[in-house]
Amino acid sequence: MTLFPDMFAPVMDASILGRARDKGAVEWGCVNPRDFSEDKHRKVDDRPFGGGPGMIMSVEPLERAIASVRKEGSKVIFLSPQGDTFSDKKASELTQEGHLVLVCGHYEGVDERAMALFDEELSVGDYVLTGGEIPAMLVADAVARKLPGVLKKEDAVESESFATGLLDFPQYTRPRVWRGREVPEVLFSGDHKKIAEWRRQAARSATKRKRPDLLSRA
Repeated sequence: MTLFPDMFAPVMDASILGRARDKGAVEWGCVNPRDFSEDKHRKVDDRPFGGGPGMIMSVEPLERAIASVRKEGSKVIFLSPQGDTFSDKKASELTQEGHLVLVCGHYEGVDERAMALFDEELSVGDYVLTGGEIPAMLVADAVARKLPGVLKKEDAVESESFATGLLDFPQYTRPRVWRGREVPEVLFSGDHKKIAEWRRQAARSATKRKRPDLLSRA
């Protein structure tokens, strides 16, 4: 649900997500609250009561827009820096939902009374963006790629960063030696047990070096 629907197709119809849509593994669409404004100029914002900078997104067009797509089983999520932090675990949880409605805020925020329209509020980090469009694409990408039939090798999801609570292990490809730096010999051993153990230890080392805060949860 966005005031800028043209932003989405370049991302959602490209690469893996585009192929997934072609296969019917995922569907997406945009709804513009402006189409539900009763103002002749399709206005969806107004000045804040009490004064202050910027404009506030009005509750009425938003309510009508959500009602136009909400159905039994829909989960309506508002993308906001004030929400719970989005994570890989949350992405996995959202794959169990049959229909997600991702609401993109804009301007200085939305009328506080609109919060009653949302089932959940999610943040993609402790920073402020110009709108909820990029966070909505981020959530859509993270969730969609976990759905059956989206990735060619679904077990790839299970070995990625954060799936086990650790960062991903280092990956290598040709050439075997680059500027004097060699690929670890164990990866050529053909011993899958040794390779798995090396990868597990390498993942722990990478996590300890880059994100030690994750180790206590791994």
